[in-house]
Amino acid sequence: MAEYRTERIGRLIQEKIGALIVEGRIKDPRVNPFLSITRVSVSRDLVWAEVYVSSFRSEANIEHGVMGLQSAAGFIQAQLAAVMRIRQTPRLRFHADSSLKEGFDIIHKLNELQLEGLKHNESASPEPDKAQTNDDETH
Repeated sequence: MAEYRTERIGRLIQEKIGALIVEGRIKDPRVNPFLSITRVSVSRDLVWAEVYVSSFRSEANIEHGVMGLQSAAGFIQAQLAAVMRIRQTPRLRFHADSSLKEGFDIIHKLNELQLEGLKHNESASPEPDKAQTNDDETH
């Protein structure tokens, strides 16, 4: 039962921090609306919450965003305490997560390979032999 509770609290933290980012309530200039909270892992004793941050932008952008969020952790924790009905709000630790950027890169590479394959197939396909087409018409 405790595992379900930590998952539920993690989802709530993820949702609320995401809303703070999108609404622009975190005033640190390093935190931009392109940051995404990918997951939150809450400790069993509810003392710590590991928050993973990602973006489809560069690694440097993610790192700056993580530093900005860590700098605003006290404000974020106070905002969470106002909406969460628990005795102690978990302390937040932010970590860079490059999975979103890696996913975009893989999709981009797959699209490029698909286009190359189509171009290669178009240039490699021979002209239909006129003798074959005449034979096909007679049958």
